[in-house]
Order: sequence, then C-alpha cells, then structure tokens
Amino acid sequence: MKNKSPFFFYIIALHFLLFIPFQSVFAQINQENLKRHIYYLADDKMKGRGTGSKQVTKAAKYIERHFKNYGLVPKGEKGYRQSFEARVRRVVVKDSIRQADNVIGYIDNNAPYTIVIGAHYDHLGDGRQGGSRDSLGVGEIHNGADDNASGVAGLLELARHYSSNAIKEPFNLLFIAFGAEELGLVGSRYFTENPTIPLEDIHWMLNMDMIGRYNPDNGVAVIGYGTSSKFPAIFKTITSDIKFNLNRDGNGGSDQTSFYKRDIPVLFFHTGGHEDYHKPGDDPEKIDYHALESILKLEIDVIDNSMKQDKMDFQWTN
Repeated sequence: MKNKSPFFFYIIALHFLLFIPFQSVFAQINQENLKRHIYYLADDKMKGRGTGSKQVTKAAKYIERHFKNYGLVPKGEKGYRQSFEARVRRVVVKDSIRQADNVIGYIDNNAPYTIVIGAHYDHLGDGRQGGSRDSLGVGEIHNGADDNASGVAGLLELARHYSSNAIKEPFNLLFIAFGAEELGLVGSRYFTENPTIPLEDIHWMLNMDMIGRYNPDNGVAVIGYGTSSKFPAIFKTITSDIKFNLNRDGNGGSDQTSFYKRDIPVLFFHTGGHEDYHKPGDDPEKIDYHALESILKLEIDVIDNSMKQDKMDFQWTN
C-alpha cells in the first residue's frame, strides 16, 4: 500500500467534519445512563427511599457523586447539601421528625441569571409514612421508579449534558434534587425560603416528577405554560417525536409550586397517573426509556430556547 499524502488525510478529516451529525459532537441523552440511574434508585435494596431512611441518604450520596463527577460546583449550605427537618403528618409515627437534604449543584457561567432544574428523589419507603394508595401494600417496598427515580435520572442526564456539551451558555444552571417532597413539598419550600442563590436572579424553573410512563394517547403534560408571557415564543419552533400538551396553570402537584408561589415562572413535565402510582408495583422495568429520552430532548430544546429570551417575566395563572 502506497504512502498517503497529507492532502489525503485532510480530505478524510474534512469528510468526517462535514458528514457527522452536528449534535453528535455534543453530549446527548443516553438511555443506558437513564436505565442505570433508575434501576439503582428503585432497586429493592433502596427500600423505597423514605424520608429519614438510610436508603434515602444513600440516594443523596449517589446524586452528589454524579454532580461531583460532572464538575458541578457545590451550591448547598454545606457542600452540595442543604439540610432541613421534615415532619410526617399523614399518619401517626414515633419518628415523625426526620432529617432530610436537598442536593444542589451549579454550573457557573458567570451569567446574571440562572435556570433551576429540579426533581425530588425521596419516595414512600414501605408505605408506613403515609401516601400509599394500596392499603394491602402497606409494609411492602414502594420502589418509586416513575415517582420519582425517572425525574432524578432526567436531572442527572441534563446535568451531564450541560456540563459536557462544549458550550458556555448565557445562563447559569442550578440542579436541585429535592428531599421530602412526598411529605408535602418540604425540600423545595425550604429552598425557596432559604435560597442559596437570590430568587430574583432565577430566569425560570423546570421540574420533573413522574416522566417515565409515557402514554401516547395522552402525551406528556407540560404544566405552567401560562406562568410567563415568554413561553409561547419559546415553544413556537419546537417539535418532538412525542406528543406534548401545554397547560397554563403553574400551581399544584409537585415542587414547581414552591417556586410559582415566589413569582418565578415554572414548567412541570409529567406523564400522568397510572395504576402503580404510590403502590408497590412502580418498578423500573415498566419505564418507557425511549420516551423518557425523547422527553429530555424536548426539555433541552425548551431550555436552549429560553436562553434566547431576556429575563423571564412572571404571570399568575390562578
């Protein structure tokens, strides 16, 4: 075989630059990562990640380790952690006061405003802390694969994407894994009452809670579309291979409510209820991983389009 000239290698390199899809240069959502996160967090060994348990502490360490690996800056009150107390109120238990943590990581782009991306990582344990919809299942492990290991997997993949996509965005990004959501949005409320960045510097907040059981007949709900006059422009050019439905109201149901009540625009992504909601059958093998990947790509488009806007205004929808 004859030696190739430098011009030959230049042509080969140019071919790859021209014909490799542009997006492949950057970090993309990885289904295998999503599966690994969900199967870890919703394994029987995690015993349902009830607030105050050893297993929910293990889940927090798992999230913190990934934030650190992705190079996120600690933005809690002590490293990545923001600790607080949460109370069990739905049922009477001896240990009603429980310690909990928000896990908070930051991508600092030296920008004036910040987009908050959040998901709660706690669940119901074995159902004895209240909230189980299966009276016969109390005492059994409620794995919470959809609620909300799916949202945490999304949080970690978005953190990986934005920390390794070779782009310095014009906004900072704050990633928060909320504790004690199942006890009444306690972690997100604590953060908004004790913010680690000024609330007035928040561009908007994206929340993921139960995004793993996509039903093509219903689509994914995008709740909070009416909380800023900027959202119609943000969504105008967005298309997706999955169906999504825009809902104006920003209040109710999950952690975005705590931000909405502080006059911060919000979007809440949610694939809806199902027969395993708050029951022992919410397991990892029932997650639609292909649709979950598509939902996260949709969220990336929304986040990226929101970075083309000036500081988001807020609108009440209730």
